[in-house]
Amino acid sequence: MLIATMYDDVTQIKMSREVDGKGIYWVAAYLIDGLLVDTGCMFTAQELLDFLKDKEILQVVNTHFHEDHVGANKLLQEQRGVAIYAHPDSIPLIASKQFLYPYQEFVWGYPEPSVTAPVPALIKTNKYTFSVIETPGHSAGHISLIERSRGWCFSGDIYSRVKVKFIRPEEDVADCIASMGKIMSMLTERLVLFTSVGKIVEDGRQELSDTINYFNELAGQVAILLQKGCDTNTIINTLFGGEHSFADLTNGQYTTRNLVNSLITMVKNN
Repeated sequence: MLIATMYDDVTQIKMSREVDGKGIYWVAAYLIDGLLVDTGCMFTAQELLDFLKDKEILQVVNTHFHEDHVGANKLLQEQRGVAIYAHPDSIPLIASKQFLYPYQEFVWGYPEPSVTAPVPALIKTNKYTFSVIETPGHSAGHISLIERSRGWCFSGDIYSRVKVKFIRPEEDVADCIASMGKIMSMLTERLVLFTSVGKIVEDGRQELSDTINYFNELAGQVAILLQKGCDTNTIINTLFGGEHSFADLTNGQYTTRNLVNSLITMVKNN
C-alpha cells in the first residue's frame, strides 16, 4: 500500500505491506526537489517505483541501514540509475544480506543488497541545501537531514513518539537525547520533523523537548530505585507495570527491558 500527501514542497510517501486489505505497519519516505529520503521496505519497492515513474529523482539518501529504509534501493539503481548515499557505517550493512527476525521478515521483508556511497556533508538540490548530521542512538550510522531555511528536519528513526515504552537492544537513550538536542540546536526557530514512522510534526521543538524531558525523568526514577537496591525486574514493574506486549510480538527485540537497561547505563555513566 502507498499513500502520498504534500506538506509545503515535500511529498510524504507512506508505505506498508498490505494484509487483508490493510496496512500492517507504515513507514515513510520523502521526496523533495529531486531528493528521495529513504526507500521503504521490500514489499512496497515496486509500488514506490511505479509512483516515482513520472517524477524526477536525482539522488537518494538512506537515513540508516534498516530493512524498512533501504527496500527499494536496488530497484532504483537498476531502473533509474540514481546515486544513493548513506553514512559510512551503514554502507557495508546495506551492501550485505541482513539478518532479520521473523517479525521483520513478515512486516518488511529482506531488502536486496545495494551499493551506496558515503553521504557528503551537504546535499544540494535546485532549490535547497540540506546539512547532513550524525544522529546516533537508534542504530549504527544513523543520520538526519536539515534544511535550515525552511526549518525542516528529516529525522529518520531518531524520534518516533514522546513516551517511549520499549526499544531495541542496540538503541541507546543517552545518544538519542544528545541527537535530539543537536537537531534542536541547529534549528532554533521553526522545526518541522519529517519522521520515518509516518508522522509530520509541525512543532518538532516541543516534541523533542518533551521526549528529552521524559527520558530524563525516567532516568531520575531509575536512579532512585537503584539506590533502594531494586533490580531490573522490579524497576520494569514499578515504572511500566511489567513488560510490554511488543516483546513477544517482536521475538524479544522491542522490549521495556531494553529501555530500562539503557536507562540504567545512562544513570551509571552520569
